[in-house]
Amino acid sequence: MADKIPSTLAMYRRLARFSPSGWLFSRAVCFRAPYFGSIKPLVTRLEPGLCVAEIAHRRAVQNHIGTVHAIALCNLAELTAGLVSEASLPVSMRWIPKGMEVEYVAKASGRMHAEGRPEVPAVHADEGYELPIRVSVTDPGGTEVFRARIRMWATPKPRR
Repeated sequence: MADKIPSTLAMYRRLARFSPSGWLFSRAVCFRAPYFGSIKPLVTRLEPGLCVAEIAHRRAVQNHIGTVHAIALCNLAELTAGLVSEASLPVSMRWIPKGMEVEYVAKASGRMHAEGRPEVPAVHADEGYELPIRVSVTDPGGTEVFRARIRMWATPKPRR
């Protein structure tokens, strides 16, 4: 079971043949978890240990001062952290968000680029454990505008 590829990662690889930009996979993710559709993410890279996703700066994700809204950035971070958890954990494990700490470091304008990475290797365990994911969001100039640490709770899947 340890050599099996997580289903989300397998789907990403399969759909990447038809949609190298990632739009088809991104649509599928939003179909499965509809709330993420509110930010219209584009997942551009997914592999064990790394997820890269983007959102466009558009009116629907703006706040009252014309920058990308803080909660849109939180949604982008949670999506990125969830996908990297899916791609990194062995198929014998599952996850759920346990907590999230965020920092808004600068005004967020333009296309937002998020990268999520686990702080520690995702492994099989017989009991639940915390898997912290770091997400950094940068603007088009490469300036970090937002960072998050999302604590995932990883547990073994129930046997059927």
